Amino acid sequence: MPALSRKRNVYDYISGYVDGEGCFSVSFSRRKKFLVGWETKPSFSVSQNEDRAEILRAMKRIFKCGFLRRDFSDKTLKYEVRSLDDLISKIIPHFDAHPLLSSKQKDYRFFREICCAMRRGEHRNKQGLSRILRIAFRMNPSGKRRYTQKEIFDTLR
Repeated sequence: MPALSRKRNVYDYISGYVDGEGCFSVSFSRRKKFLVGWETKPSFSVSQNEDRAEILRAMKRIFKCGFLRRDFSDKTLKYEVRSLDDLISKIIPHFDAHPLLSSKQKDYRFFREICCAMRRGEHRNKQGLSRILRIAFRMNPSGKRRYTQKEIFDTLR
């Protein structure tokens, strides 16, 4: 098999794997020192049982970013990328070129929109963060959130 075909297959495999075991999320933390009073934290992560973590190590090697960490809540290992620069320059281009096939693609599109808005600095003002919040709360509807959208809106500065 030609090298290019093998490489493409690896990238497609990664997207398929993420479709099943990955998550694109954006969380918010109160930060009194921030202009708007909140920190916006985008994250891409993939979970797997530690005894089957080869793909997580391969993703870290292929993307050349992120880190592996244990998640004691579900006894898995996670590959995670939180750096906005790495998300924009490495993770997003991958999923633009190798799209997800499930409804998770919708979450990815919202995630991409938020990361691009953050690159423009929109999370640093009330109007921009309000827009980001509306998008973020459309993602991962079954996920857990520490704060409600209303709690965050009500305390924006």
